[in-house]
Amino acid sequence: MLAFGTPHPSSSSHTQAHNGPPLGGLFLWCSPLRRVDDGCCPLSSRLAAARREPSSSSSLAATDHYAALGVAQSATAAEIKTAYRTLVKQHHPDAGGDPQRILALNAAWEVLGDRDRRRRYDAATALASGVIRAPGAAVATADDQDHAAAAASVDVRRASGAAAAAEQDLRSWLQTVYAPLDRLLGQVINAFPAALKALAADPYDDALMADFCSVLEQSRARLVRAETLYRSRLCPHCARGFGLSLYHCLGQVQDGVAELERYTLGYVDNYLHDGRQMLREARLRRQRLHEERRRLEL
Repeated sequence: MLAFGTPHPSSSSHTQAHNGPPLGGLFLWCSPLRRVDDGCCPLSSRLAAARREPSSSSSLAATDHYAALGVAQSATAAEIKTAYRTLVKQHHPDAGGDPQRILALNAAWEVLGDRDRRRRYDAATALASGVIRAPGAAVATADDQDHAAAAASVDVRRASGAAAAAEQDLRSWLQTVYAPLDRLLGQVINAFPAALKALAADPYDDALMADFCSVLEQSRARLVRAETLYRSRLCPHCARGFGLSLYHCLGQVQDGVAELERYTLGYVDNYLHDGRQMLREARLRRQRLHEERRRLEL
């Protein structure tokens, strides 16, 4: 069997059960207990819209983050954290939830989960509603208002820059790692139906077996290149689930080719059957990866 080596720290062996998001669940969705818009496209679009709005106290308080999490403004940090985790698990796309609801929950947690951001948000909300709730002050001064608006504007610009950088990193990884690796996998998988059909005419024919071994040799070389590509660059954090699925697909193709190699050494039909089945499953996994890639909307 071809050795695949040790996966990245963020990945588990392809022989283990996939503990990350299921293949049909879109790789952008990470663990239910983590924020899912770690800088990918949806957050970038939302922040781009925020940049077009004026940095006023009314725009800062336009979204009711407390209502999004279903908590009162007086809620403690622990209560907010509990509400966020509960709602994320309830509305996670893998459980049939709405991606827009997840974005709203993440936006609320970005603000209310940070003490300083929450304080500034409360101040901006108070200014917009005409009710000052700044701790230790009955009335907010003009300087307080300007400070709250400016601080929130800085937060938006910083988040926007981080989102743009993460989006560019993901786009680059897809172009330089995923796309060529996927082509190599396709070349290996698609070569075997015809090769196996030709060999089935007479497995003991030396010429037919030599042709089949040639296909195996070409496949091994392509898989070495594919593994090198996969290890050349870490998968972006926001695409961790997608990268893990790609790793599983590569490993499954390697195992299938290894089983077919064993068949050529001893003509044991079990090796032939297992290798063919592994390649069939790898083909289906690759198709699901294509569906996930289309959902990226890049």
